[in-house]
Amino acid sequence: MIHLITGGAGSGKSEYAESQILSSGCRNRLYIATMSIGTDPENIERVRRHRERRKDMGFQTIECSLMLSEITVPEDCAILLEDLPNLLANELYLPNGSGIHAISRILHGIDHLASSAGKLVIVTDDVFAEGCHYERSTLMYMQLLGLICQNLTSMADRVTEVVYGIPIEVKR
Repeated sequence: MIHLITGGAGSGKSEYAESQILSSGCRNRLYIATMSIGTDPENIERVRRHRERRKDMGFQTIECSLMLSEITVPEDCAILLEDLPNLLANELYLPNGSGIHAISRILHGIDHLASSAGKLVIVTDDVFAEGCHYERSTLMYMQLLGLICQNLTSMADRVTEVVYGIPIEVKR
């Protein structure tokens, strides 16, 4: 079962996604963190806050910024993949990323996780709502993210948009 969750920054989508995993009934809970942290203090603090919030939820955390298909998934597992925009950026721009093959590598990895897990919850951002003028490379990134989300929407059993902490079912 695939559940795609989207929303703007600070919308509550991560908390909602966590609640979906906690209520899954699966014995194992896997949190796949896609952010390539580096040395940026803001990223380090963000990761610290997320880990603190999840510390008593029974998640096993795997840091995986690339190559989802290489993750070994335990039996009876619910997976939270957080988040798609970071994964795409890593695949496009990191030296060992897949570059122009990013979409196929990401979708292949998600297919691997979905076929192995009892439940897969994927968090993405609504980067399309801001209506700003962007440089060509940013527009390309947004278009690729849109294509991935379109593919995932067709694959997903459920799609939910979280707006101000309120989950709105888009597909069920």
